[in-house]
Amino acid sequence: MGCSSCSTGKDGQPRGCKNNGTCGTDGCNKLTVFDWLSNMSLPNGERPFDCVEVRFKNSRKEFYRVPEDISLSIGDIIATQAKSGHDVGMVTLAGELVRVQMKKKKVANDDQLPKVYRKATQKDIDKWQKCRDKEDEIKKRSREMAILLRLQMKISDVEFQGDGSKATFYYTADERVDFRQLIKDMAKAFGIRIEMKQIGYRQEAQRLGGIGSCGRELCCSTWLTDFRSVSTSSARYQQLSLNPQKLAGQCGKLKCCLNYELDMYLEALKDFPSQDSKLHTEKGLAFCQKTDIFKGLLWFSYKDDPSHWHTLTKEQVQEIIEKNKKKEKVASLELYASDNLEKETPLFENTVGQDSLTRFDRPRNKNRRKKNKKRRKPAKSSQKNG
Repeated sequence: MGCSSCSTGKDGQPRGCKNNGTCGTDGCNKLTVFDWLSNMSLPNGERPFDCVEVRFKNSRKEFYRVPEDISLSIGDIIATQAKSGHDVGMVTLAGELVRVQMKKKKVANDDQLPKVYRKATQKDIDKWQKCRDKEDEIKKRSREMAILLRLQMKISDVEFQGDGSKATFYYTADERVDFRQLIKDMAKAFGIRIEMKQIGYRQEAQRLGGIGSCGRELCCSTWLTDFRSVSTSSARYQQLSLNPQKLAGQCGKLKCCLNYELDMYLEALKDFPSQDSKLHTEKGLAFCQKTDIFKGLLWFSYKDDPSHWHTLTKEQVQEIIEKNKKKEKVASLELYASDNLEKETPLFENTVGQDSLTRFDRPRNKNRRKKNKKRRKPAKSSQKNG
């Protein structure tokens, strides 16, 4: 992800503006949190919150406690505590807003919180950069090892620890995989400690990123932090065709954006007749063929004539249903549909008087061209015979 004024470099740091992810647009990093408290000073006697949010490769974030003798700001590269050795990451949030994020993600502010060692030196950054450069090659070789062992798994990403002593392999699999031999082979080939971590297909798309069918970057890799379950009923409520190719995202699951407008549709359907409702008329039984929730229209057709649809408003349908409950039949749907006939306004009118876009496609008149040639020919002078 990058700003409009710069291109994204290694680990999300911008190449152009050189602000290390702290520019005004705040668009150089994945899943950034805008610090709207950065311009506000603390009350007298209040000390700044002693924890920071640190981002590692892709979208992985952790919270760390900062010692009193270290002053950190957004964009600083720091060395942090790890299970063994140290890790290197970038500060993405500092101050009181970190307290809110920890409460939101249910992270306890106690002694178990890992600590920040120091600001990363140039030696730490060079070693970290060297490890990052090896990730693509190691990922390729690890995939080849998994294929040779005939393991039904896909290694999607590799993340090195900052000191280069450990590598985490992220993989996806449909079933349980016995990768003990794979770990032995990789530890022998790479000379590092190996950790295998299984992730879902949505987490894989979040880490790798990409462009969705809408033409924008994936929501899960830019701003979406939680994955809510998406069911096919979300598509049914929005009257979308149940086409797996159109409803599935890059991860192969249903698109997360199907839930964005679902509440609006459910709110509109509260006072809307059911699509399974049947209307009893003297002309015959009528079934609902189509609904338009926001225009408040329904299309009904008779059982004997399903190709001919009649447009009714939801108030008219509810009125007919109430009469049917009293065992009363209306004469026909045409009486109600005739009240809804309106002159259709064209979607586009040539009010400015533009020329037709197909004016150059019209064939020229050959007879007119011949007449123009005759007019251009000069008249022959008459000669008298002596």
